[in-house]
Amino acid sequence: MKLAVIGAGLMGRAAVYDLAQNENVESIGLFDIDAKTAREVAEKYAHDKSIAASLDAGDGDAVAAALQDYDAAISCVPYQFNLTLTQAAIKAGCHLVDLGGNNDMVRSQLELDNEAEQAGVIVVPDCGLAPGMVAVLAADGVKKFDHVSLLAIRVGGLPQSPRPPLNYQMLFSAEGLINEYWEPCIILEDDHKKTVNPMTGLELLEFDGIGKFEAFYTSGGTSTLPDSYQGKVDFLDYKTIRYPGHCQLFRPMLEIGLASRQKVEVNGNSVEPREVLKAVLNRTLSHDDLDMVLLRVTLEGQKDGKDKTIVYEIVDRQESKTALTSMMRLTAFPASIVALMAAGGDITVRGVKPQEIAVDPSRFIPELKARKIKLQITDH
Repeated sequence: MKLAVIGAGLMGRAAVYDLAQNENVESIGLFDIDAKTAREVAEKYAHDKSIAASLDAGDGDAVAAALQDYDAAISCVPYQFNLTLTQAAIKAGCHLVDLGGNNDMVRSQLELDNEAEQAGVIVVPDCGLAPGMVAVLAADGVKKFDHVSLLAIRVGGLPQSPRPPLNYQMLFSAEGLINEYWEPCIILEDDHKKTVNPMTGLELLEFDGIGKFEAFYTSGGTSTLPDSYQGKVDFLDYKTIRYPGHCQLFRPMLEIGLASRQKVEVNGNSVEPREVLKAVLNRTLSHDDLDMVLLRVTLEGQKDGKDKTIVYEIVDRQESKTALTSMMRLTAFPASIVALMAAGGDITVRGVKPQEIAVDPSRFIPELKARKIKLQITDH
């Protein structure tokens, strides 16, 4: 198999690393706007399997030409490029997965379903952590019930040793973080889709042996699940996990407009508040401390006339500062798994399809174990 990775940032590096471990992968093409970065990352993480080159992810024709030689590709660039990449992959006849994170973008991609099907390719958006892997776990759980009354998804990437005042560090792009905290959130309530405000719905939860945390609504985590499970699940929501107090401190910054794209005049210069916030977050929260990822997917309902609960839980800790971060592993590795499944023929459906429809959990979940991602499933 020949796989391409577009974007040589943190997630692209982790994807290249994972693909390089697979004996069935003959070559990996790593493409980035910065050719030097692409070469350095390819050499470090993929060695003799890698081919690195410069590529503008916004140039559809160039992307299509580059992807013609590959069986599948992983988009590890910001979500703004994913529609162009989807169109290019269809043109090239190359399967594509991306890390997604924006509901409007995913809807635009899904409109290309017929074109992708006619081209004989599968495009799977939102294949990271959340949105991403949680959708496959949700699909695995839903099929074990006759009726699901609750599907609650809780996920967070956190520093193992929090630093005040925000008790957070940048584990992925500042743009992605602000988008999650700023955009509206879609849930299912009484089997109807409902929009709720981000950074609301605060609740407390606990992970045994680790401690107490808070969780609140953020955008993008439910992705296509409300559409896929309307009529099958009474209540479905997604919340991000943080250390207690984070929401109370961060939310006022957004309420006064620091996430706005509407420019303001500062000393005669036109400045976008969001760009300032991103720069400040990157400067002050880039601690490079060891991180961890917490995940809990809870399903409640009925099976054979009896109440039933299933809980999927992951606690993943970065082992050392030289190791991949937990956020890199749990975001990029799921995308890599889906790309390998597409390239290897384990995904037979074609078109632009959500993970909960395209990906077989019985094939996906064992691949997590193979990557030392410890998933605990309790069923009672």
